[in-house]
Amino acid sequence: MNYARISDALRTLLFEPDPGAELDQVLDRYYAPDFTYRTDGKVLDRSQFAELVERVRSQVAEGKVTVLDELRDGSAYAERHVYHIGLKNGATQDREVTIFGTFAPDGRFRHLSETGFDLDPAEG
Repeated sequence: MNYARISDALRTLLFEPDPGAELDQVLDRYYAPDFTYRTDGKVLDRSQFAELVERVRSQVAEGKVTVLDELRDGSAYAERHVYHIGLKNGATQDREVTIFGTFAPDGRFRHLSETGFDLDPAEG
C-alpha cells in the first residue's frame, strides 16, 4: 500500500499544482473524507481545510519543502520539514513545521496536527 506523504501533498496542492486538476481531486489523493486538521488550537474538518488550502493557494507564487525527519509506524505518522514560500505580493515566508497524524486504512491522511515556528531566512 502507498501511504500519503505531507511533502508530496504540499508540492501538489501549493507549490506545483496541476492546472488540469480540481482542488477536490487533489485533496482526494491525500486526505480521507473524514480528515481533520489541527493547528493553532483549532480543528478544521475537510471542508474547512479545503477553504484554507484554496486561500493559501491563491497567495503562493512558488515554494519549496525539505523533509528533515519522517516516520510511519502502523497508522501513526510524524514528519518535520522546512519550507520556503514566495508569495504573489513579493513577501517570503520560511517556517519549520512538525506534524503528527494518523492514516486511514487506505493510506490517506485521517488526521494531522501541526505546530511550527518562523525561521529567519538570513540565518539559513
